[in-house]
Amino acid sequence: MTAVEQPCYTLINTLSDSEPYNEMQLKIDLEKGDTKQKIEALKKTINMILAGERLPGVLMTIIRFVLPLQDHTIKKLLLIFWEIVPKTYPDGKLLQEMILVCDAYRKDLQHPNEFVRGSTLRFLCKLKEPELLEPLMPAIRACLEHRHSYVRRNAVLAIFTIYRNFEFLIPDAPELIATFLDGEQDMSCKRNAFLMLLHADQERALSYLTSCLDQVNTFGDILQLVIVELIYKVCHGNPSERSRFIRCIYNLLNSTSPAVRYEAAGTLVTLSSAPTAIRAAASCYIELIVKESDNNVKLIVLDRLIALREHPAHERVLQDLVMDILRVLSSPDLEVRNKTLGLALDLVSSRNIEEMVLVLKKEVSKTHDVEHEDTGKYRQLLVRTLHSCCIKFPDVAVTVIPVLAEFLSDTNELAATDVLIFVREAIQKFENLRPLVIEKLLEAFNEIKSVKVHRAALWILGEYATSITDIEAVMKQLHRTLGEGPLLETEQKLVAGETTTEGGNTSTNQTSSTLVTSDGTYATQSAFNTVQKSKKEQRPPLRQYLMDGDFFIGAALGTTLTKLALRYGLLVNIAKRNHFDADVMLLLAGLIHLGKSGLPTKPITNDDVDHLLFCLRVLSDRSTTIVTIFNEYCRQALNDMLVAKEIEEAASQKAKEKISNIIQVDDPVTFIQLQSDRSELGENVFETSLSQALVGGRGGTSETSPSISKLNKVTQLTGFSDPVYAEAYVHVNQYDIVLDVLIVNQTNDTLQNCTLELATLGDLKLVEKPQPVVLAPKDFCNIKANVKVASTENGIIFGNIVYDVTGAASDRNVVVLDDIHIDIMDYIVPATCNDTEFRQMWAEFEWENKVSVNTTITDLSDYLKHLVKSTNMKCLTPEKALSGQCGFMAANMYAKSIFGEDALANLSIEKPFNKPDAAVTGHIRIRAKSQGMALSLGDKINMTQKGHQTKVVAA
Repeated sequence: MTAVEQPCYTLINTLSDSEPYNEMQLKIDLEKGDTKQKIEALKKTINMILAGERLPGVLMTIIRFVLPLQDHTIKKLLLIFWEIVPKTYPDGKLLQEMILVCDAYRKDLQHPNEFVRGSTLRFLCKLKEPELLEPLMPAIRACLEHRHSYVRRNAVLAIFTIYRNFEFLIPDAPELIATFLDGEQDMSCKRNAFLMLLHADQERALSYLTSCLDQVNTFGDILQLVIVELIYKVCHGNPSERSRFIRCIYNLLNSTSPAVRYEAAGTLVTLSSAPTAIRAAASCYIELIVKESDNNVKLIVLDRLIALREHPAHERVLQDLVMDILRVLSSPDLEVRNKTLGLALDLVSSRNIEEMVLVLKKEVSKTHDVEHEDTGKYRQLLVRTLHSCCIKFPDVAVTVIPVLAEFLSDTNELAATDVLIFVREAIQKFENLRPLVIEKLLEAFNEIKSVKVHRAALWILGEYATSITDIEAVMKQLHRTLGEGPLLETEQKLVAGETTTEGGNTSTNQTSSTLVTSDGTYATQSAFNTVQKSKKEQRPPLRQYLMDGDFFIGAALGTTLTKLALRYGLLVNIAKRNHFDADVMLLLAGLIHLGKSGLPTKPITNDDVDHLLFCLRVLSDRSTTIVTIFNEYCRQALNDMLVAKEIEEAASQKAKEKISNIIQVDDPVTFIQLQSDRSELGENVFETSLSQALVGGRGGTSETSPSISKLNKVTQLTGFSDPVYAEAYVHVNQYDIVLDVLIVNQTNDTLQNCTLELATLGDLKLVEKPQPVVLAPKDFCNIKANVKVASTENGIIFGNIVYDVTGAASDRNVVVLDDIHIDIMDYIVPATCNDTEFRQMWAEFEWENKVSVNTTITDLSDYLKHLVKSTNMKCLTPEKALSGQCGFMAANMYAKSIFGEDALANLSIEKPFNKPDAAVTGHIRIRAKSQGMALSLGDKINMTQKGHQTKVVAA
């Protein structure tokens, strides 16, 4: 469809169908109506033909009374009419009336108006009847010399299409266009001419490119893109030509068009693996990401840069560009920043780690001044990146820890929690940093605003404060954040409205103040009303947590104090030890009394009481076993957790790496024909190779093969007994779905206007309507259709095939197609997150879908594996927590779509312990941000459960 035809289609589609027309009424309006009536009648005629109506009597009326008119709107509508109207008799011969139409085409090709000429040339590109095109060839050739570029470039397109479809009509087309290209100045005309030579005669295209290699930079971007395409094809077909055109590609990296630079960089990487070429291409990608404003473009180019790094030979070159890559952090999009930080972290080396840390520290300082929706998440990303940098390169931890310590007082709890996780890992792995970590932690302890962060900080201080100085400093800080004096007595005085004076006496504050109300009258306000508002501000942080009823931090405080007391007693004399133990025991007893006094919002729980009493007993008894548990086993448990985490990360990293098959030059060459019928393992060689060809793997069945065969993605659309057989190969490519439909004419008739009509259900959109084809008897063809995908949701593509039978007078025939279901699994990939992020997303997401477990699987672990495999989700629950024999299982799973949508799942299943053959029961709760994601994932789980049951029954 041309640009000038688009408004006509819009007018036709919006035409009201409220007034029914018949053929006679159309003929009257077309013959005797005025211009406006003829336009409306012509629109209605086009609509009726598109709907499948046959109007044989209208054709001659249009030729006699509409075709001679010079109105431009009518001419545009006529071009659409000639495109869709049947032009042949039932036996396939051309209608006699079309000779008159052909003469009208010739007149329009010689029309003085360039718009009419250009539109007619565009229309001729769609004609499939050589009998109509042959008389028009001289007029088409003459259009190449027209003064207006619009006519010339459409003439080139017309010649290109005619030469490709009916070469005998214009056999000298390449020579003609080459001559035209030498003398043409307009860039759009040169682009069309060069494009034709690229596909019709590459030698002429190459000779032209060779003659103007030094002028390529002065060409327009549309011509430069075609030149890049030609160089790519030529160099891949003939590698010896690379040296001839590599300089041209280098020059196009500096083009003013981002599209040309992008294509040139991609072509350069495929043509050369030299370090200079990779550096130039990567630098071009980085510049495009930095300067481009569209986030989608940034992500696409960033993915190309990440793919470039996967090649082992390119990684060393990209390591020198880490600082340039960090320039992408100027983008405000969180996804772009996340991918950039991940790429920079993979590439950073000991040579540039310090520079990278400086840049990240500047980014951290910027987040304090800017408040944005994603500022908190960006801080969290920076914290994690700095964390990874310090673990990977311990030398920079000294400069990073003071910067990260500032986040402990941040209002964003996630960022502060990540800092504590980093501090905990750093203080365990690097003994030389422990004094620095303790110092920074004590400085920020009083400014922490989150009870979870305070609790984690207490554990770190209690575990790693080992010297006398550190223990006394921690104890002093705890007194400051908990408040001086007995807890219960101080709170009782505060509630009674008493304040402590410097002399130790108490005074009751019962003053009153006079206020003026809104109506002008006076009112008295007692101090008892204002004291309640200021109590929260008067309390230290830890005591405020206790008064709010959170005594879990009191239990954590008891553990910390007990560890400090046990360690302090080993370093000092008995008198100091007893004094320190008495101070600690007084605090622990005070926590219990305060919890049971009724003053806090919530009373202390029995578990917290038991834990505090246990700590008191440990201090009084000092049993050797208990002391060993407090002083050694807690730290050993942390070390075991960190080791397990490293093993898991190494395993996941190894799984991501592509396994390349390296074949040495001296490896023997295996010929299947020379092997025996049976291999050493007893398997048939022919059957093995056939299995590999079908499933695409290295033997084995399709269920265990690492790659999926194309045969598994073929969907049968019609039956074998239908007159037209159709099947589709569904290829999902991120945001696009390409349907490659095979259509087979199983009849002995010629099928005219065989059209594939498709429609979509869900968040899918058909990009363009497939063009009709003509199928000879027993002939077949492939039709491709593109569908755009907007979100992760189960979609359905349905439609039919309509066609006319040559020689038949009946209406159009229709074959209804089977539905094509787009699987949500094509868009979901496993992802990982920590427990804090999982809980936060679980609380934020509003759409939930609860699926009941209905399966014949009898083992809990087997069902979890089946669920993970069928949903592409990653199990976040550690494997050790799921091991062992038990009657129930709970696990968390997480996945992410290619559109950035998150999907969470919680599996809760059980089975009777005394019935080993009983099936697993329970439910799966799915939560997602969008309704379609939650529903589609639930439907997928139900389908896999039914499929598994069917397999079991069949077996």
